[in-house]
Amino acid sequence: MIDETDKKIIALAQKDIPLEASPYAVMAGQVGISEQEFLKRVQSMIDQGIIRRFGATLWHQEAGFNSNAMVAWVVSDQKVEDIGEIMAGFHEVTHCYQRNPQKDWRFNLYTMVHGDTRDDCYKTAERMSEKTGIREYTILFSTKEFKKTSMEYF
Repeated sequence: MIDETDKKIIALAQKDIPLEASPYAVMAGQVGISEQEFLKRVQSMIDQGIIRRFGATLWHQEAGFNSNAMVAWVVSDQKVEDIGEIMAGFHEVTHCYQRNPQKDWRFNLYTMVHGDTRDDCYKTAERMSEKTGIREYTILFSTKEFKKTSMEYF
């Protein structure tokens, strides 16, 4: 169970980490605890599965990746676990997840692919198809971004 101090830590961890020599000391000070206590609590929440990971949010255009595509795949239920692991292993893939297909939409595995150009995204999807043997897929390119944020829980 998390307490109010843990909620404050989570709220800070959802935002940009300070660009300081000791960023966790700065964050701990904002919470009103020592750096050691801050790190101990973070580790405890990781151990409990409350915090799954710390990661950077990459703004792909600013990092030089000018194109991205959601690639939707049709994968049999018997193979989806193995295929998902293979696809998630491509360094161009930032998201890989399974969803239930719908009546008129058979796709059940989704990968977000990034590249310098649309052609790079097409080529990555082709390599993924070759490696997995999955031939039924569609590539969806973004045309306009209305919102892009991470979830904030506290």
